[in-house]
Amino acid sequence: MKVGILKEIKAEENRVSMTPAGVEVMRANGHDVVVEKAAGLGSGFSDEAYIAAGAKIIDTPAEIYADCEMIMHVKEPQPSEYDLVREGQIVFTYFHFAPDEPLTRAFIKNKSVAIAYETVEGPSGDLPLLTPMSEVAGRMSIQEGAKYLERYYGGRGLLMGGVTGVAPANVVVIGGGVVGTNAAHMACGLGAKVHLLDMNLDRLRYLSEIMPKNCFPMMSSPALLRELVMDADVVIGAILVAGAKAPKLVTRDMLKSMKKGSVIVDVAIDQGGCFETSIPTTHGDPVYEVEDVIHYCVANMPGAVPVTSTIALTNATLPYAVEIANKGWKQAAIENNAIKTGLNMVNGKVTYKGVAEAFDLEYVVVDNVL
Repeated sequence: MKVGILKEIKAEENRVSMTPAGVEVMRANGHDVVVEKAAGLGSGFSDEAYIAAGAKIIDTPAEIYADCEMIMHVKEPQPSEYDLVREGQIVFTYFHFAPDEPLTRAFIKNKSVAIAYETVEGPSGDLPLLTPMSEVAGRMSIQEGAKYLERYYGGRGLLMGGVTGVAPANVVVIGGGVVGTNAAHMACGLGAKVHLLDMNLDRLRYLSEIMPKNCFPMMSSPALLRELVMDADVVIGAILVAGAKAPKLVTRDMLKSMKKGSVIVDVAIDQGGCFETSIPTTHGDPVYEVEDVIHYCVANMPGAVPVTSTIALTNATLPYAVEIANKGWKQAAIENNAIKTGLNMVNGKVTYKGVAEAFDLEYVVVDNVL
């Protein structure tokens, strides 16, 4: 199979979907790899490194779309790419269809095979291709929260961990999954007082055992959330409903009760965000204020640390990409349930329930297209 690696064109996105080491593995499995010129530069990988690994460098994305059976991206294809995708072509990337109707309708129209990193599901219900970027985003959320607490950026002027005789910041993390756990670990490491909320008792028991003493895992409820955000200096939104829109858990009325100069970081913004007042931002213009509360809602947080993110992403996606290339998408999905759960659209049919429900579209059970 011929596999195409594209240069990311979303604003301030410096990741790339495969490292030169990944190219070498694809070549060892008998597949040709073409890489768009300068695709890896933002992550520290030169065209020469890709050539040495066995890839061919191509000048334009149009040539890659025209020539390759499988396209790999990091972020969702942008509007300029919609008409380049061919019927039956495999596109393997983070799609996040549910909050993006134009993207969804474009991929229904082009009749490609859309395999979404974020819905590939492991045997225990984990999301192995989302996990590495969730780890990065969770840890980054605290770095950003701590930065925007500084007075220079309009924050309250607090040091996250305080100092001797001065109380630390209060951090509320909504969601005890991969993002939330990594955020809480980072905040605890800085010395903050952390409330970590989740609705799964078994998960809360586990978190109670593994988290530091300055972390307080608690059963989430609207009443508790209203109480905690009033005293919070930083609130991290770390909610994920795989393949579907995130629920709006923090309302504008709750925001009005928060302290002036406090910070919210909405890591769920890729799925629509879990704060009522969230709108996507970019690394170049990352924050805005509503009700005197600073909002950080960058939709591609890991793109700010592309060296770490690209290597972590390739480590996770490469085995699946090799399997799809070796067997073809249909046989790979029949034999590997994780790949089957990644199928969001096939030949114009919506095969992921959360996407269909988001826009009231017809849902086709994925087994019917296999």
